[in-house]
Amino acid sequence: MAIKEEIEKALETAFAIERLTVEDVSEAHRGHAGFREGGETHFDVSIRAPDFAGLSRLAKHRAVHSALGADLISRIHALALDINP
Repeated sequence: MAIKEEIEKALETAFAIERLTVEDVSEAHRGHAGFREGGETHFDVSIRAPDFAGLSRLAKHRAVHSALGADLISRIHALALDINP
């Protein structure tokens, strides 16, 4: 399974998703640190879920990282998050 699909599945399982967009933006980072041929190193994630209501920015990011898990996070070089309730 592609890392993009793993991210989507993990987040859909953990949160009551209203909107989710996961983009592999690795190609835009060709030549930069962490880039691997074939991509799947840099991702932009936009997520909207009521689970995030009332949480600080840090708590939202921690919740997403926890949902993704250490194994998946270790295979990603960069993860940009746009999180809204």
